Amino acid sequence: MDHHLNPQKAALSIGLFIGGWHLVWSLLVAFGWAQPLVDFVLWMHMISLPYVVKSFDMSAAATLIILTTVAGYIFGLIFARIWNRMHRG
Repeated sequence: MDHHLNPQKAALSIGLFIGGWHLVWSLLVAFGWAQPLVDFVLWMHMISLPYVVKSFDMSAAATLIILTTVAGYIFGLIFARIWNRMHRG
């Protein structure tokens, strides 16, 4: 069984996953659902913090999505290369 990862596929998969996660967050902010979600998650963990979700900003959302996608891609690429190096035959 081959334990090697394709670095490009791993990088793209992780990059799209992380970027997609932040796209969902941006949509939650845009629809006004982010603050209730944050409040619920903090309540569930018995934490009280003064976090306030600001109003939606398209340039901030685009920056968030692009940078996290790129960071996820880089992370995936590095992870796959380390994985492959550790599983050399």
